[in-house]
Amino acid sequence: MVDALTPQTLRARAARIRLVLTDVDGVLTDAGVYYSERGEELRRFSLRDGMGVELLRAGGVETAFLSREDSGIVRARAKKLAVTTFLGVRDKLALLPEILAQAGLTPAEVAFIGDDVNDLPLLCEIAEHGLTGAPADAIDAVRRSVHAVSESVGGHGAFRDFADTILRWRTG
Repeated sequence: MVDALTPQTLRARAARIRLVLTDVDGVLTDAGVYYSERGEELRRFSLRDGMGVELLRAGGVETAFLSREDSGIVRARAKKLAVTTFLGVRDKLALLPEILAQAGLTPAEVAFIGDDVNDLPLLCEIAEHGLTGAPADAIDAVRRSVHAVSESVGGHGAFRDFADTILRWRTG
């Protein structure tokens, strides 16, 4: 379980954030995959989450997608939002040093929002110095391990809530 942080600590941490990493399935989508009878895979994204990416960018914070899945649909959404992608990642924590090196950041300058067991190691690492979040429908272990739990479920504005929370903490 993550320790509760004082408002002053939340504000200081939020002020340092330069990159928000987000899981895709279960955060930016509702964790469902739809298939047509021709086998076409479809996912639903919230436009509000896209606005969250834009609001963060306006505040000097970039966003990157970090997902176990490697999907053309996710690549298309990332291209539309002009965000970096790290797709097909089995061990998200093991990739953190590469992400930090590529962005020229420290863990204290990163936030991460995730929803499932494969996000826990990275959530726990980032929680030490950065900020973490989860959608309302994340698994219990994730919700207990983050600084902020959205009132929205994955695919329905959870990322936007996290973005708004970071920006609100910055202003105190």
